[in-house]
Amino acid sequence: MSQPLILIIEDEAPLRRFLIPTLSAHHYQVLSAATAHEGLTMARTHNPDLILLDLGLPDLDGMAVLKELRTWSRKPIVILSARNQERDKVQALDQGADDYLAKPFGAAELLARLRVALRHTLQTDITEPVIVSGGLRINLERRDISLNGQPVKLTALEYRLLEALVRRQGKVATHSQLLAEVWGPGGEGNTHYLRIYMAMLRKKLETDPTRPKHFTTEPNVGYRFNGEAPPQPEPGN
Repeated sequence: MSQPLILIIEDEAPLRRFLIPTLSAHHYQVLSAATAHEGLTMARTHNPDLILLDLGLPDLDGMAVLKELRTWSRKPIVILSARNQERDKVQALDQGADDYLAKPFGAAELLARLRVALRHTLQTDITEPVIVSGGLRINLERRDISLNGQPVKLTALEYRLLEALVRRQGKVATHSQLLAEVWGPGGEGNTHYLRIYMAMLRKKLETDPTRPKHFTTEPNVGYRFNGEAPPQPEPGN
């Protein structure tokens, strides 16, 4: 597999000087742009596998860049920003960002978020998607769920919530996204429903519900499912 191409749209020169060698050392190809317009041009010209996007650009707000990118690209976009307010994170995620890193951040966290985001596009389509993480096994097509080898029965609402989280494959799902998908238009604002059903999912699907590993909380933003698909057999096997 060729090295994934990462486009950095970031106006802070010191941060670019940190990002470029860090990503290159971990076998990524890297392009960088210091302005929104330069970044949009590079995105169209090079079609990168992932975009790191700063919100505080000098010529155009990063939210506008995100909105423009999402009119034609479904590639992962990870936000880099000094704006650490929950409303900014929620707005970016609701507008199509795959993840959000608040400055300052370390190399290890950055690389982990990139691996999660890239996994969506580098995986081939799976006819019968099966997710295995620790003792948890989820077959979305057959609706078969087990924990440590024991079958788990979910209610219809619990299953819809599980599916909404799992199909994002590690991406953050905001409260508003989950409420709209699981409860429909009338569910907006009923975050207490979400808390109750997340607690029920954790009780059924976590080995230790008080220390969840699969269904984690992004404080004041939403929830994330942490899991991975099993390796697929080689053609002909």
